[in-house]
Amino acid sequence: MSDTFEIHLDRIDGYRFRVDFGSPEIAPLLVDEPPPLGAGSGPNPARLLGAAVGNCLSSSLVFCLGKTRVEVAGVETAVVGKYRRNERGRLRVASLDVAVEIDVPGSEPAKLRKCLAMFEDYCVVTASVRKGIEVAVTVKDTSGNVLFDHPPPQPG
Repeated sequence: MSDTFEIHLDRIDGYRFRVDFGSPEIAPLLVDEPPPLGAGSGPNPARLLGAAVGNCLSSSLVFCLGKTRVEVAGVETAVVGKYRRNERGRLRVASLDVAVEIDVPGSEPAKLRKCLAMFEDYCVVTASVRKGIEVAVTVKDTSGNVLFDHPPPQPG
């Protein structure tokens, strides 16, 4: 696995964007804001964040169970995101409640306990969100002139 990834977004209209994940094996995704801003024709960024966290946790648990030879007959994951406004009145994702239901017929309790004790730590997305992720933002015009540059904080 590479230690970088690249995603491209192209605005279609309004708040609808086509997301290209940079791989011919992965179909583009349409994202949009819900009404009244957008048309709700695709998931919005908050839902994508919830999906990323839920999928990563589910996959980490399935991976661990597979490594310990626990048969997984089914996994269903529900994510409930909660919004709140910050001190400046800006809407933020305040919390994500993730509930994972697993069907592991005839599993050995010791193997299950082992995975349940460690799977969260292997979830790249959840661990990153919990710690905070540095985000650098640059806005350029079509001539390449930098109009806005907000780098992440420098260490030290």
